[in-house]
Amino acid sequence: MPAGSENLLIPPATIKAASTGTLTISGPLNYRGGKRVEPVGDAGERVDVYEPATGHVICNFVSSGQQEVDLAIQSAKAAFQKWSQLSGLQRSAILLKVAQLIRERKNEIAVAESINNGKPLFQAQSDVEGSCVQIEYFAGLAPTISGQHIQLPAGSFAYTRREPLGVCVGIGAWNFPFMLACLKLAPALACGNAMVYKPSPFTPITAVMLAEILTQAGVPEGLFNIVQGGATTGELLCRHPDVAKITFTGSVPTGKKIMEMAAKTITPVTLELGGKSPMIIFSDCDLPNAVKASLLANFVNQGQVCCNGTRVFVQRDILDKFLEEVVKRTEAITVGDPLVTGTKMGGLINRPHLEKVLSYVKKAKEQGAKVLCGGEPFVPSDPKLKNGFFMKPCILVNCRDDMTCVKEEIFGPVMSVLVFDTEEEVLQRANNTTYGLASGVFTRDIFRAHRVAAALQAGTCFINNYNKNSTGLPFGGYKMSGIGRENSQVAIEHFTQLKTVCVEMGDVLSPF
Repeated sequence: MPAGSENLLIPPATIKAASTGTLTISGPLNYRGGKRVEPVGDAGERVDVYEPATGHVICNFVSSGQQEVDLAIQSAKAAFQKWSQLSGLQRSAILLKVAQLIRERKNEIAVAESINNGKPLFQAQSDVEGSCVQIEYFAGLAPTISGQHIQLPAGSFAYTRREPLGVCVGIGAWNFPFMLACLKLAPALACGNAMVYKPSPFTPITAVMLAEILTQAGVPEGLFNIVQGGATTGELLCRHPDVAKITFTGSVPTGKKIMEMAAKTITPVTLELGGKSPMIIFSDCDLPNAVKASLLANFVNQGQVCCNGTRVFVQRDILDKFLEEVVKRTEAITVGDPLVTGTKMGGLINRPHLEKVLSYVKKAKEQGAKVLCGGEPFVPSDPKLKNGFFMKPCILVNCRDDMTCVKEEIFGPVMSVLVFDTEEEVLQRANNTTYGLASGVFTRDIFRAHRVAAALQAGTCFINNYNKNSTGLPFGGYKMSGIGRENSQVAIEHFTQLKTVCVEMGDVLSPF
């Protein structure tokens, strides 16, 4: 048990005793200067935080206003002065300690994440482990961040320095609350930056647990501050003149607004936005694998994944076999209590989102699609789940490219199946979208696989798999799915700035 655990947001004994519908949290959810604090000054609205499985209110918080945002950024600026002066090796050692402490509290964090987000516990545990790997990866890169030497004529030379930016703002989404916080802070801190982070108002809890762990690991107080709030708080962060970088995960409309605000101060942005990704399944594929990947690409995390392959193009001569198997496996998905072993799908994030997803299914039927299974609200047999935000995973067929369910991101457990005949045809249809986050192709033909991957207009293409991500792989979108890349060594470039130093070893040559 960590020292001072009684002062943690959720003491270990509390989370160990927690079960679905019982967790209640009190106290501040902002984190500034190494401790939890209530927002000061012109506080905004009070926001309730719901448990998707039961509708139970876990906690509430007051949205942060201008004064609190100013204090958080000032605190981060002070911490940046200390952190940026450490060597990469020193920063690496502290980040490795962070990863170690996360692993020690892995189950606590996963239970809190499952309760707050609704995802099954096994997925939350996988997310936490993946977050440790992210931090370890960038801890490994921290000592390697360097410039280069350039030889100039007559013995003169130049060199470049990769320098940290300063205070970065991270704005996370609610579908992977803990993982996204780690994904943004790991490269930022490895490069010597500080961060002020705003979680989604729907899932504010585990980011605070992360901030507590960072303090315990020994980062300077204020290096990772948290401000809670919605769109207004986000705007205050994005418009702040002392912010050197904004990294955002969320919707395209919000991403556009952030770009507009950042343009006022020429603040660099990384945007990971929405998707309507195609999966192309050719008749020569390994069909059982294609079916499994289709389920993974549509129903993991209750379908609330930006890169999900929600447009499933199936070649005509295997359509019936594909549908038979995918429907059978979809109907077997266990929906229910996320903390119960065996549950494969929990509740959606909140009731308005559940209703939005169901409205897409209704509109699809009105436009001529057919529901093969699911697509309706679901009430599990456990009485405590009667007010949860559940639905049965849905398969839609008879879909056309002009249907709303095919064009717009639903962000729920809804698979739209489309039929195709030729490679040329399906590539044109797959690329006929404003999105370009991910894509997939299933075939045994190695030439076709690489040919199709090259032709698909997306930041990632999976061949004979889907949603197989790794910290070492760059992730980001084409077109309106975003700007910049997260993960991998490429992220270092987004959290540093390059300075050129030119050294003259002789006399100045000048016509004057």
